[in-house]
Amino acid sequence: MAGRGGGGGQVGAEGQGAGRRRGQLLLLPPPPPQRRRPPEQHAPPAASPWLRPVQSRAWEARAPQLPEGGWRRPAMGEPAGGSPGRRGARWVRGWARCCCRRAPPRRQWRLLAAGLTCCTVLALYAASSLQDLPLLRRPRDEEDEPLRVLLWWEPFGRSRPLGDCRARYNISGCSLSTNRSRPQEAHAVLFHHRDLILHGAELLPRARTPAQRWVWMNFESPTHTPGLHGLAGVFNWTMSYKVDSDVFVPYGYLRARQAPARLSLPRKTKLVAWVISNWNEDHARVRYFNQLKKYLPIDIYGAQGLELKDDSVVQTVAEYKFYLAFENSQHLDYITEKLWRNAFKSRAVPIVLGPPRANYELFIPSDSFIHVDDFASPGQLAIYLKFLDKNKSRYRRYFAWRKRYEVRVTSFWDEHCCQVCEAIRAAGNQRKTVQNLANWFES
Repeated sequence: MAGRGGGGGQVGAEGQGAGRRRGQLLLLPPPPPQRRRPPEQHAPPAASPWLRPVQSRAWEARAPQLPEGGWRRPAMGEPAGGSPGRRGARWVRGWARCCCRRAPPRRQWRLLAAGLTCCTVLALYAASSLQDLPLLRRPRDEEDEPLRVLLWWEPFGRSRPLGDCRARYNISGCSLSTNRSRPQEAHAVLFHHRDLILHGAELLPRARTPAQRWVWMNFESPTHTPGLHGLAGVFNWTMSYKVDSDVFVPYGYLRARQAPARLSLPRKTKLVAWVISNWNEDHARVRYFNQLKKYLPIDIYGAQGLELKDDSVVQTVAEYKFYLAFENSQHLDYITEKLWRNAFKSRAVPIVLGPPRANYELFIPSDSFIHVDDFASPGQLAIYLKFLDKNKSRYRRYFAWRKRYEVRVTSFWDEHCCQVCEAIRAAGNQRKTVQNLANWFES
């Protein structure tokens, strides 16, 4: 994971499998309105955090409804039916009415008192038999009993404040902490893989409650993720950029606009830029760059090139028409901030080198980027970029999608922790263990 720092088929009932119909994007819907819901009504995790089904309120229709005029005794030939409480109330009223007609006044009062006592017993029995109905159970107050998420190691040893989940992401009842003094009180514990390798598995908590989820968290590619084979059967969930993670958190995402936006482009005065901090001649991206630079000028920023304008990637790249969003390794779903922040936030057309085009199209529109695989050689790509540089109308087509979508860059690391609270509520009482972490992540 350049610039930020970041099994086999074992994803079970809680796993979030990828899937979409052709032409559809994985989009994050607007934040849900604040409301309290019984935790039992949450659906299991959907295909991804972006595609969660809308929670149904159909359970309200199952609540016992009082008939107009109160309870009544069934007519001749009418089935009694109803709940135990309803049948019991009818029987007591009929019994009391019959006995009281034949008894003297003083005995009528005794019979009435006995009937009321019987009604009370039957009412308690009916209430106990209906205690599983959602409307008769007090919903968990998310404000009084927040879910607690513990970040065991702060990623890369850098201390940073954890944000307010409700204020930033509209996720209520979620408490984030890095205090390891009482790990048993956490509903979920997050372990960043790079720090796990640095400190060693012997520094994991020595005890855990049966309901506590241990979450393996990693945003590096498999090429830069060592030490997976000794972690079988340790964690309950996975969190990564992979679509089939239990907690799927990509580097960025698109969100549909409520209304089409007006398209306006900043004035571009330069052609192609590339920001790179880890230069390695053996990387596919460096080899491709060395071929491409023979045909057109490319401005390099970072450790091997020019200084950034005001130390800002976005301000620097904003002056360019195109940006080389080249990944340091090529794996499915591994699409990093090079695309989402460096290119999209700078309003430069990304030229991507990473997973296949079809994988990019799972996240972004097909007309929003240029893939190096679309051209037979770097020379052919250079010819096309020079053509777009002279043809303003064709160049603007790469921005048409912005009328319908807006770009969001994921916030590291508080957004990840907050998403765990959402996953806990969605999973309910389901349990799983990641039996083969290496096989899953490296596949």
